[in-house]
Amino acid sequence: MTSESPGLRRRFGWRGRAARLWDTLRDLTTNSPARFAVGVFVVLILIFTLLYSLPAAAADGQRTPFADALFTAVSTICVTGLSTVNMYTHWSPFGHVLTFLGVNVGAMGVLTLASILGLVISKRLGLRAKLIAAGDSNPLRAHGGPVNEGQTVRLGEVGGLLATVALSTLAIEAVLAILLYPSLLMAGIDPLAALWEAPYYAAMSFTNTGFVPNADGLAPFADDYFLLGVLMVGVFLGQLGFPVIFTMARKKWHFRLWSLHAKLTVITTMLLFFLGAGAILLLEYANPRTFGSMDAWDTTFQSFFMSAMTRSGGFAVVDMGELHGSTLVVGSMLMFVGGGSASTAGGIKVTTLAILALAVWSEAKGRRSVEVFGRRVPSDVQRVALSVVAWGATIVALSTITITQITQAPVEDVLFDVISGFATVGLSTGLTETLPDPAVYVMALTMFMGRVGTVTLAAAVAATSRSQLYSLPVERPIVG
Repeated sequence: MTSESPGLRRRFGWRGRAARLWDTLRDLTTNSPARFAVGVFVVLILIFTLLYSLPAAAADGQRTPFADALFTAVSTICVTGLSTVNMYTHWSPFGHVLTFLGVNVGAMGVLTLASILGLVISKRLGLRAKLIAAGDSNPLRAHGGPVNEGQTVRLGEVGGLLATVALSTLAIEAVLAILLYPSLLMAGIDPLAALWEAPYYAAMSFTNTGFVPNADGLAPFADDYFLLGVLMVGVFLGQLGFPVIFTMARKKWHFRLWSLHAKLTVITTMLLFFLGAGAILLLEYANPRTFGSMDAWDTTFQSFFMSAMTRSGGFAVVDMGELHGSTLVVGSMLMFVGGGSASTAGGIKVTTLAILALAVWSEAKGRRSVEVFGRRVPSDVQRVALSVVAWGATIVALSTITITQITQAPVEDVLFDVISGFATVGLSTGLTETLPDPAVYVMALTMFMGRVGTVTLAAAVAATSRSQLYSLPVERPIVG
């Protein structure tokens, strides 16, 4: 009998462990893509936390406290825009580059990013991975039951969707940066500094993050409607979502040929945009601390700007802490809804709101099914929409109660910042910067739950689904 040398055993042992780890990752991408997606975001957050903790990332060369580094990493990867430190003065150029890269990685979305990494590992997209990738535009894809192919991107088009995500991100941000650069020069920004600030603003607008590359934020550009308008366009495109961009790229402006998801997303987005602006204008036009000193045109424009930013944009010209309490409530409602599915925006998503509104309307009309644009919405989608709202409201409520108890701050300020974190908006009344470490961890968890998505988390916990081959007797409880 021949004996292997210790070096040979160590060599083959290392290779064996590496092969087993590789096989485990490959099986995870095909058998449980939702858990893999959550794992990808966790790993990214840990990596960026470590990088933000490095002395080189801070402007003063000192190590950033763990709570602040973790919060910044979560806010960056989850494209939220909230911060516990001054994002301009605290970080070094290396730290600002980390932020720029982090928001673009996070903007690709947890499911899309997981599908791309899964493709690299497994050399192919398995059927369940394709279902999950398509599921970001239609949550029914992650569940059993009949699926209407016209509602979302088909399985064979997932590769095209992934390519659209990367190409559209680069192309849109490049165009936005080109448009922003002249405005920055006219505002007196140094040409070399503007070469950095233009793509930075472009990335923060399209990813709906809202970080700014200067100390004064948007205050110097409060009257530059072209620059603010470009930012609004970037935020709006980011809110639409990649499936909608994919559909519009293929079908152009032929609205009748759009998928039902694209139709509902665009219509609901525009409806909320105008209704939100109208409500903000009505509530704030006489507030001397915000719009009271502006003329009619300025007030109208700023109302539309705030309506767009409360949907997930995160940029602000006026101090959120100076708004009326009623306006904060309207802003909280807009933030909770958020943008489109598979987009850079957060919230429960506009299609979720649209489905629930259609279900209520159908129930009021006595219809047996929910129908819109000549299509019937399956009951599975309605149940998922209801679940998303219920889980989202639960997360917001628990976080608000916990942070209020820790800080003893006014509940309206806590609620606004918690919803901003959950919906990955980034607007703040000023509370987030003053949070103690325990509340910082709660807010970071809230941002993570809001970005990963309640549907994804539910699918990750219950990775296996069982078919029920029998039906129980029906009994109707009293509702309402």
